[in-house]
Amino acid sequence: MNDSQWMIYGANGYSGELIAREARRRGLRPVLAGRSAARLTPLARELDCECRTFALADAAATAQALTGMVLVLNCAGPFSATAAPLADACLNGRIHYLDITGEIEVFEALRARDAEAKAAGVVLCPGVGFDVIPTDCLAVALKAALPDATHLALGFDSRSGFSPGTANTMVEGLGKGGRVRRDGRIVPVPPVWNIRRIDFGRGEKTAMTIPWGDVATAFHSTGIAHIEAYIPATPTLLRWRWLLPWLQPLFGLGLVQALLKQRVAATVRGPDAEQRQRTPTWVWGEVTNAAGARKVGRVQTANGYDVTVQGALAVVEWLLAHAPASGYRTPTQLLGSGLVETLPGSTPIHITET
Repeated sequence: MNDSQWMIYGANGYSGELIAREARRRGLRPVLAGRSAARLTPLARELDCECRTFALADAAATAQALTGMVLVLNCAGPFSATAAPLADACLNGRIHYLDITGEIEVFEALRARDAEAKAAGVVLCPGVGFDVIPTDCLAVALKAALPDATHLALGFDSRSGFSPGTANTMVEGLGKGGRVRRDGRIVPVPPVWNIRRIDFGRGEKTAMTIPWGDVATAFHSTGIAHIEAYIPATPTLLRWRWLLPWLQPLFGLGLVQALLKQRVAATVRGPDAEQRQRTPTWVWGEVTNAAGARKVGRVQTANGYDVTVQGALAVVEWLLAHAPASGYRTPTQLLGSGLVETLPGSTPIHITET
C-alpha cells in the first residue's frame, strides 16, 4: 500500500483528527486536507503527513489536490455542503469516495450517481462511521433471520455528547422535520412522529422516531420497504412535541440557522477520550413480516465517535486492499453484516424471536 494513496478531507475537524491520529498509530500515512492551512499544518507536522489545503468551491483546485489519490474519506460536515463537490472530483478523477455522513439527502443524492460510479470504476460509500455501520449491519442480520420481513425498525441509545459537525447537521435538520420509508419511498413526517416503548439493551424506554440515515441506506441493504428509526425521547421533548410542527418553519430560516450554528461554534467541542470511554452505545433493531412474525436484534458498541474512527478505517483499509465491483455501496454491501462485530468495543449481534 502506497502511503500517499488516500486522503482525509476535513482532517482538522473533530472526527477527522481522531481518524488521522488512529491511522498514524496503525502505521498509515494519509494525506491530510481541508480548507484552513492554519489549523491543518500543525496537525500534519505533528503526525508527519503530507498536507494539502483547498476549498471545495474551487473545482479546479480540488481536482488538482486529488492528484495521485486512490481514495478520499470526507470527514467535513455538514455533508450537505461538502459531499457533492468532493464526489464530483472523485468521479472525474476515478477515485473511491467515502464519508461519515448520516444525512438522508446526501445518501440519496450519492445513490442517484450509481451509474456514474460504475462508469468511472469507483465505489461511492457514504456512511462509514457510526452513521450507519452498526445499524446497517444489524438490519442485514435481521433480514437474514427473517427473509420475508416487510417492516424494519432500528434505533440506538447513547449518552455521548456531540461534535461540532454533528451539532451543525442537527441544526440543519431542525427545519426539515422527520422522515420514514413507506412502500419503498422516503416520505416526510412531523417531528417526533411516532412514539413507542423500546428496550435498546438496558431496559425499556419511551422512544421517538428520528430521520436517521438508515431510512435511506437500510432499504438498499435489505430491500425492506417500510423503515423507521428511533432514539430515546426526553420527557421535556415529549411534553412540547405538539409545538414542534409549528416551530419547524422558524428553524428553517437562514437567520435562525446562522444564529444556532454560531452557538455551536462557540460552545460545542465534542467528547474527550474519557467521556467516550464511559459512554458506549446500545443498538436495537426489529423486523416483522406479513404473518406477524417478529425478530429483535441488539448489539452493543463503543462510543459512536470511536465506532466512526474504527469503522471508517476498516472500510478504507479494505478498499485499498481489494478491487470490489464499482458503484454506490452501503457498508454492509462491501464488508458484510459482521463488520460491526470486528470493531473494538462491539459485542456479537444477538437476535431473538418474540
